[in-house]
Amino acid sequence: MMTKNELIDEIRRLNHTAPSDFLSTFAETDLQTYLERLHRLFGQRGRRSGWIRPGDTHAVVTLQH
Repeated sequence: MMTKNELIDEIRRLNHTAPSDFLSTFAETDLQTYLERLHRLFGQRGRRSGWIRPGDTHAVVTLQH
């Protein structure tokens, strides 16, 4: 298991626009989920690639003002 700082460093390696101070506000489990998603995005493409949305996340999210 990676430490929180290691997770942030790896996320920033893949997504250099994500500020460290912003990422540090998230729990390690959330960072791990995001990192797995980034690895999937930058990995294999095609029919055999895929991502399974975790059951504790919403399929559709909206923003209300």
